[in-house]
Amino acid sequence: MNILNNRANGVLMHISSLPGNTGIGTLGKHAYQFVDFLKKSSQTYWQILPICPTSYGDSPYQSFSTFAGNPYFIDFELLSDQGLLKKEDYENLNWGDDETSVDYGLLYNQRNKLFSIIQKNFEQNIPADYETFCKENSFWLDNYSLFMALKDAHNGVSFLEWEKELINREPQAIKNWSEKCAEKIRYYKILQYLFYSQWNNLKKYANDNGIKIIGDIPIYVAADSADVWTSPEQFLLDEELKPVEVAGCPPDGFSADGQLWGNPVYNWDFMKKDNYSWWKKRLEMSLKNYDVLRIDHFRGFDSYYCIPFGETTAKNGVWRKGPGAALFDEIKKTYGELPIIAEDLGFLTDSVRQMLSDVGYPGMKVLQFAFDSRENSNYLPHSYTRNSVVYTGTHDNDTIKGWTTSAPAKDYSNAKEYLRTDDENFCTELLLAAMSSVSNTCILCMQDLIGLDGSARMNRPSTVGTNWKWRVKQNQITDEISEFLSYYTTLYCRK
Repeated sequence: MNILNNRANGVLMHISSLPGNTGIGTLGKHAYQFVDFLKKSSQTYWQILPICPTSYGDSPYQSFSTFAGNPYFIDFELLSDQGLLKKEDYENLNWGDDETSVDYGLLYNQRNKLFSIIQKNFEQNIPADYETFCKENSFWLDNYSLFMALKDAHNGVSFLEWEKELINREPQAIKNWSEKCAEKIRYYKILQYLFYSQWNNLKKYANDNGIKIIGDIPIYVAADSADVWTSPEQFLLDEELKPVEVAGCPPDGFSADGQLWGNPVYNWDFMKKDNYSWWKKRLEMSLKNYDVLRIDHFRGFDSYYCIPFGETTAKNGVWRKGPGAALFDEIKKTYGELPIIAEDLGFLTDSVRQMLSDVGYPGMKVLQFAFDSRENSNYLPHSYTRNSVVYTGTHDNDTIKGWTTSAPAKDYSNAKEYLRTDDENFCTELLLAAMSSVSNTCILCMQDLIGLDGSARMNRPSTVGTNWKWRVKQNQITDEISEFLSYYTTLYCRK
């Protein structure tokens, strides 16, 4: 039976947002304590954002690899217990002055210093299962490690600026550079081994305590990634491996220029002939990492908006037809029923709705979208079906408290009238509207449970420089929140 058919509750907070003393949330004791908090709060799910390595802009939705884990999440205290670091190696470093915000520039410099120490100590006493890990993950690990080593050797520039023979992966060039970069290749393999060792232990602890992990994968991958470099035939590229078209969203009431994401779009004709093997590998790996998988921008499988490469806005794009339900029919033949959440937000057509009906995955209902004064909404709780996942907001939304001041006054007035509440109780009543709804699954943002304002927002789409930084303080994860969650989770039969 698909676990998403059960009535349950969970909390959304990314690994990076956990508390701690080394600049960013990690897979160490604070992650285990958060699992304990969820268990005590009668929760079923911990939802996180993608765990891939972040690239420029620090977004977990733009990564150098769809398969690799983010080395920033490696916990140093756990490594010191293994003898790979001394406590003074990391405790005496400057990790920033604001414990509620990640300083990615500082993080990059400080962590890379420590990673070199870790490699040296690791290679003096290699764990018995290291080679097994490398062999079992060779289908992505070898290419990723070489890709990152080559990026380092080329001062971080896009692979499209490398030597032509490297861009095209000519065998002799790959052989020569693999020998030249052997130490750095090992460096990246070691970091992945350490990440996945810690991740798998944390996931097991969560599962053993009744907590399931909802993971997240973007529909697209970054243009400058090991995925595109090693599998160019899967993407719509020209002879120089530059994207022919890139992904985005058309102009709408929120953005006059639309959203120009810049990701290469897929070569769906090739993927179909290849029996969607790339997607199968991606989903198989993801469902080893997570218990439930949320696929971002799911409507893009029906039809996707693409913009000619080189455009500076998304105004001149066109809609093209995607694989539709055929992709997921093929996946179902291979893997059976999978616990997948379809992120079906945005502009939905009849064909998108039909695809969602055909695949049967639960879609998303976001309460902050329910009270738009400009049009009728299907996000109001009275219109929900059981086969759905309700959120008050997502990582792309303002916090509830922030929304009360950033939303149009008429929208906020509509929300208070619908919920029959006032300013003082609004945040609580919106949380309870989600929990009491008929949706099988309810996910609440940690910022809203704490009651934080818009400064704790995780992401503002189409902006750069201020996103993905929020972190919780340890003293904000309180017994009062746990009691609130436990009481209403039980009251509304989500336990």
